[in-house]
Amino acid sequence: MEKEILLKETEDFVKSVLEGDSSGHDWWHIHRVRNLALMIGKSVEADLFLVELAALLHDIDDWKLTGSAGDGQKALRWLKRCGIGEHDAARICGIIEGVSFKGAGVNTFTDILECRVLQDADRLDAIGAIGIARTFAYGGSRGRGIYDPSIPPEMHTNFENYKKSTAPTINHFYEKLLLLKDQMQTTMGRTLAEQRHDFMRQFLDQFYTEWNC
Repeated sequence: MEKEILLKETEDFVKSVLEGDSSGHDWWHIHRVRNLALMIGKSVEADLFLVELAALLHDIDDWKLTGSAGDGQKALRWLKRCGIGEHDAARICGIIEGVSFKGAGVNTFTDILECRVLQDADRLDAIGAIGIARTFAYGGSRGRGIYDPSIPPEMHTNFENYKKSTAPTINHFYEKLLLLKDQMQTTMGRTLAEQRHDFMRQFLDQFYTEWNC
């Protein structure tokens, strides 16, 4: 299958899988991450076909959507259905597997260039104005409160504890979002993260000002 056709069919497939999502992991998240990943990928001369395909598929097995640890099977089945060779399918699934944040104390550094690119793109969409909107959308979709001063943030040291967290949404800024700027793995990712990080800081300052009257 030609690359352009494969990418278009994958786009349609992902849209059908994520249709109706209201947790911030909808098609438009995929669309933004793909665009960011392609932009960053060009700056580091990554394999843009692998980057784009992995970006399109990176959330369809995500534990936040499936309710269990993603095993990559949905993405792998799709790649096989499209006639992607075993080697390239394994590479793409490996890129996807390395993208997710797994807790403040969990090292997610990767030496796979395309994974670095996609990881930065996905994390950029988790911060800034859109990141704030997505964070509260996700919290609301899981029945989480906005803020409770009696519940402090927790720096999770393993993936299992991170997944089990039911803390208020504001805690997520300290448990993940404010940490991402310093975890960017590309020069462009670090540059783009600076302004988004500062915007979140401004938001939190205003939030606490209003909370405390």
